[in-house]
Amino acid sequence: MVSTFPNASAVDLSRLRLSICSLQPQLVEWRRRLHQQPELGFQEKLTSEFVAHKLQEWGIEHATGIAQTGIVATIKGNKLGSEKVLAIRADMDALPIQELNEVPYRSQHDGVMHACGHDGHTAIALGTAYYLQQHRQDFAGSVKIIFQPAEEGPGGAKPMIAAGVLKNPDVDAIIGLHLWNNLPLGTVGVRAGALMAAVECFNCTISGKGGHGAMPHQTVDSIVVAAQIVNALQTIVARNVNPLDSAVVTVGELHAGTRENVIADTAKMSGTVRYFNPDLTDFFKQRIEQIIAGVCQSHGAKYNLDYSKLYPPVINDADIAALVQSVAEQVIETPVGIVPECQTMGGEDMSFFLQEIPGCYFFLGAANPAKKLDYPHHHPRFDFDETALAMGVELFVRCVEKFCA
Repeated sequence: MVSTFPNASAVDLSRLRLSICSLQPQLVEWRRRLHQQPELGFQEKLTSEFVAHKLQEWGIEHATGIAQTGIVATIKGNKLGSEKVLAIRADMDALPIQELNEVPYRSQHDGVMHACGHDGHTAIALGTAYYLQQHRQDFAGSVKIIFQPAEEGPGGAKPMIAAGVLKNPDVDAIIGLHLWNNLPLGTVGVRAGALMAAVECFNCTISGKGGHGAMPHQTVDSIVVAAQIVNALQTIVARNVNPLDSAVVTVGELHAGTRENVIADTAKMSGTVRYFNPDLTDFFKQRIEQIIAGVCQSHGAKYNLDYSKLYPPVINDADIAALVQSVAEQVIETPVGIVPECQTMGGEDMSFFLQEIPGCYFFLGAANPAKKLDYPHHHPRFDFDETALAMGVELFVRCVEKFCA
């Protein structure tokens, strides 16, 4: 399939309206300013101030300080017709990564970097707000633009929902996009149903009985116990999950021991669980603890398990996904530019919004290998082709005009 994608260096932008193309220099300027001042979750003070300043400058009604640093802008259309309310969500936070890019707009904050495209998401949302404010005659109803903190963790969607961002006026549907370096510029990944996976994690301490490496019969070897647990956990997906359901159980850390002739008293492990099917919500926690408890009992060891459910799977509503795809077909070269079966085991707290109201989260291809803009997300050299910024605004604007007709 990859060979059929359009050449990213020759993407045709003629489908974008001229008034949005003219915004491209501003979108790049905003994005690069945000990129230079990355901030971690719930610390997006400079980012929030910049967004609020722009909204105030354009005369857009907005509320600040939601879930600490979040902002919600509301734009009411002047066109007669629907009273529907569409929300657009953009995340603002960065990651604790030291940037290695040698570019004029590189991060000025040591150890913090926009390595996932959230600076672009914020710039696209700002561009959408500006355009809609200038063209209120083209849509009915209202648009809420949600600038959300802390997507990367610990999660800003739930506290924003709790603060009432989907109320007054009540939101009928929500959309959002992720600039995606796993797809080339000139493509959109959109599908109904599961797009991204649930994210759960676990930390476990195995307590055995330490001793001399030459006298194992006097000990309960925590490393042996942990090794058997790691192997046994791999059977969950292989033998307990329906083969038609994708799932992952990964042990990413295992720490034990102090030297070669000492049997370790304790071993610590941590890992992550990913799945698409919401019916599996309680399954993995239960099965993982059953395995750990069983292996420990058979060896005379004890354990302490801390299991956390971070984000549920991102499940797109069929009707809103169809809306986004219909708009994408107008903006992106088709049919090869639309990737309907694009999925990832990555997680996103957009899922909490989608549990509350119908919506669609989609991927906007942003990689351009010809410009070496194709490093993966969360890489210290991550960057994307900024041509995608105007494309993102066009997609959002057309969704608004079609939904709020």
